[in-house]
Amino acid sequence: MAEPGKKPKKEKIPKQPMPEQEPAVRARNFDEVPFGLSQEAAMKEAERCLQCKKPLCITDCPVEVDIPGFVKLIAEGKFAESIRKIWETNALPAVCGRVCPQEIQCEGKCIVGKKDDPVAVGNLERFVADYERMYGKGELPPKAESTGKKVAVVGSGPAGLTVAGDLILKGHEVTIFEAFHKPGGVLVYGIPEFRLPKEIVFSEVNFLERLGVKLVRNAVVGRIVTVDELFEEGFDAVFVGVGAGLPTFLRIPGENLISVFSANEYLTRTNLMKAYLFPEYDTPIVRGKKVITLGAGNVAMDSARTAIRLGAEKSLIVYRRSRTEVPARGAEVHHAEEEGVEFYFLTAPMKFIGDENGRLIGMEGLKMELGEPDDSGRRRPVPIEGSEFELECDLAIIAVGAGANPLLAKTTEGLNLNKWGYIVAEPETGKTSKQGVWAGGDIVTGSATVILAMGAGREAANSIHKYLTLGW
Repeated sequence: MAEPGKKPKKEKIPKQPMPEQEPAVRARNFDEVPFGLSQEAAMKEAERCLQCKKPLCITDCPVEVDIPGFVKLIAEGKFAESIRKIWETNALPAVCGRVCPQEIQCEGKCIVGKKDDPVAVGNLERFVADYERMYGKGELPPKAESTGKKVAVVGSGPAGLTVAGDLILKGHEVTIFEAFHKPGGVLVYGIPEFRLPKEIVFSEVNFLERLGVKLVRNAVVGRIVTVDELFEEGFDAVFVGVGAGLPTFLRIPGENLISVFSANEYLTRTNLMKAYLFPEYDTPIVRGKKVITLGAGNVAMDSARTAIRLGAEKSLIVYRRSRTEVPARGAEVHHAEEEGVEFYFLTAPMKFIGDENGRLIGMEGLKMELGEPDDSGRRRPVPIEGSEFELECDLAIIAVGAGANPLLAKTTEGLNLNKWGYIVAEPETGKTSKQGVWAGGDIVTGSATVILAMGAGREAANSIHKYLTLGW
């Protein structure tokens, strides 16, 4: 009992665990791994928020979601109001709640996390977005009066969808041009079903379409229409968010052997083209028994975990640095290990080995040790002379990054590129060297996270709105 005149001490609430499939079960299916929080657990987790006067969590959110605001509404059971608070700055909460690296952004700055587990912002964002999708009345946020201005968005990945969502609410007419037959960009062709179900992405896109965004599929800008032709057709501004989808290879002997894949092709075939449901979907995929994935980012984890689900007896990640330098999210590494993925650290691939028919049968590796830090701040891997060894494999997936597809840039005069082929754009606005054209996301920065692409989309949308109302 509290002393007279003193408030009773608030009971400490532990972080609410996220229920998920058992590793042995999920390793053989493509269903989503976490089940999501219950209403009771979500409200309890939301109560852990201290409602800081100077919330650092907002500062570290690239799209500046009012995190204390939407979390407080969850704690009060006001789920409809909570999702509308998020929609003020984020049109893709169900996606962000699943794939954003909250641990190094909003949750990484959470004051609760100084002495305890931080508030599970991502889990709460996912909860309220899923609740709205399942039980909401379909109400939409208010839109500004029409400006009569038209904006073309090239690419329906996270950057493009953010630009479209922001500008449609500001009263502009928005049309998205998507090269594939399904919208979502990397969200649908790159991220596996077990981490981000396609129905979640399509639901978010449908939300934008209900707001009035037009979507043109199978439209390869740079091939069937150029950026200049979009202006001729009456568009007042163009945003380029085509991502970085050009595969990067290792340039080592044997890369042209049968069963050596880029992660781009392997994941696109499996995810967007549903090869995991063959023959129901007529998109075959190599189902290796002994699989090696090269790289240790999120794409590598996705590839190695996909191989397990496609029947691999052994799925191995080979990485030239140590575990400390692994760039993938901690949760993805943890899930991979739980599912049986093995890791060979401090190992560099030297060549792939094939049989007389040109089919992959193994890989030669070389042991490494860490030297001085390189430009990335990570310790540089140094070869250990005479440490070559062989690993048996019948499928290799190269997941060491991706480059800029040159198609759009080659057909757009006046668009400056850097030495790697990425579009040069102002970091604060997304403005390019060509008047009326903005760019953002991976086509500017190279491969990065979904939320950073969305942050770039937010900056570009604000700049485009200013241009359409005030001029360049």
